[in-house]
Amino acid sequence: MRFEILGSLRIVDGQGVCATVTAPKMESLLAALAVRAGDVVSMDQMRTEIWGDGPPRRAAATLHVYISQLRKLLSRVDQDHSPIVTRFPGYVLELGDGSLDAHEFQRFARQGRSAFRAGRYQEASAACHRALALWRGTVLGELRGGGIVDEFATWAEETRLECVEWGNEADLMIGRHRELVGPLYALVNRHPLVEAFHRQLMLALYRSDRRADALQVFQRVRSLLDRELSIAPCRALYELQQQILADDGARVPAAA
Repeated sequence: MRFEILGSLRIVDGQGVCATVTAPKMESLLAALAVRAGDVVSMDQMRTEIWGDGPPRRAAATLHVYISQLRKLLSRVDQDHSPIVTRFPGYVLELGDGSLDAHEFQRFARQGRSAFRAGRYQEASAACHRALALWRGTVLGELRGGGIVDEFATWAEETRLECVEWGNEADLMIGRHRELVGPLYALVNRHPLVEAFHRQLMLALYRSDRRADALQVFQRVRSLLDRELSIAPCRALYELQQQILADDGARVPAAA
């Protein structure tokens, strides 16, 4: 059984058939258990995750009903393994032979970062792209609002951006600058305050013989940072601008 939380919540059986939870509060409960897979989620944490500061009078009894219904649903997906286990002071989702896409994403992202630092850029690029391919959309988008899910979503989004950055750096190192121009323009539009993406776009444009466009990117990010935060671009951006102005290909790095 495979749990997928890098997008909407899905449960996938051994034949690749997907199942979903249609009851919103039960779905939120399973999402919290999946995010904390392998760790106990207490009754108090589940109560807060689902109802916040205003739980119903019979919250504990209702939670037991939700757990029972989830166990029935999961038993239809995998009759040989009941992943929700009672463990004081609550319940734990035990994956057993199953998997969680977030764990795979974290493993590939670590591999990509380590390979890049070791100078194995082709391997780093492949690992980062494998990690990012696991994403299907906004992390548990319809289930936000509880502390467990929100904390995980924040971590996942930040780690995804880091993985994108490492993957871009690896691709620049192996000469894929022309392929990166379009995706990097999209990235700087979605994340205008992430200076690393602007630097990567400048570099990709310069390496694609688009020196003027690269310098325009610098002018735009400098104006944006001044207007929004009253700060100047980071040193890396300034140094790259100066190297491009000098049109010194030997000095302009392939990547950071």
